[in-house]
Amino acid sequence: MATTTTTTTTTPTQQPDGTPAKPGLRKPMFVKVESLKPGTNGHTLVVKVLSSNTVLNKKPRHSMSFRGPQNQNTSISECLVGDETGTILFTARNDQVDMMKPDNTVILRNAKIDMFKGSMRLAVDKWGRVEVTEPATFEVKEDNNLSLIEYELVNVVE
Repeated sequence: MATTTTTTTTTPTQQPDGTPAKPGLRKPMFVKVESLKPGTNGHTLVVKVLSSNTVLNKKPRHSMSFRGPQNQNTSISECLVGDETGTILFTARNDQVDMMKPDNTVILRNAKIDMFKGSMRLAVDKWGRVEVTEPATFEVKEDNNLSLIEYELVNVVE
């Protein structure tokens, strides 16, 4: 009867006990509003809230058969946010609406650019985070609103 021996080596993705190692968190790269482009994501910004307008405030319909996510309040606000380089409209949903009060300074983590009727909107989905922070010291440049620029999708034929 032959016996076989196996040796295991740990790779950089494993710890000595064989469990997978956690990937290192990378430092957030803060960007300015003027550098935002259509179709991009993963942005971290510090912005001031200039205004907030509620565009949808829907109460749930009550049904006896199911109590789930669709029975929650749905509220959406469009908020004008900006920094010293420009402004953009931010779409705040549900819990985010309460944080987006005028004159608040917020950190938007893992924000993405959504296109709405040809113009850019900033949004934070379930993979991102909105945090209220200390008041910012910068003056918002209000004459550079990126949401007023209209983009058109052009198909290039090769």
